[in-house]
Amino acid sequence: MIIPHDQLEPQTLQNLIEDFVCREGTDNGDDSTEEQKVLRVRTALGSGSAVVFFNAELSQCILTSRDQVPKEMLDAWRHDG
Repeated sequence: MIIPHDQLEPQTLQNLIEDFVCREGTDNGDDSTEEQKVLRVRTALGSGSAVVFFNAELSQCILTSRDQVPKEMLDAWRHDG
C-alpha cells in the first residue's frame, strides 16, 4: 500500500527519511551531507519519483523509488487519491 507522504505527521516523515538516508550507505561515492540527502529525498517524494510504501508482509514502511512499486498498487493508489 502506498501512503501519501503529505498525510504523515511531519516528525514521522522526517524520521522515516533520516532512517532511509542513514541506511543508504556510504560506499556509493556520495559525499553529500545528511541534510543534502534529506532534501533530495523530500524533493523526490514531492515530485512523485519516490513513495512511502507499506510492506504488509514485513509490517514495515519504507521509502522506495516509484518504479519499484508493483504497477497494480500504483494504479489503485491513483484511483483512491
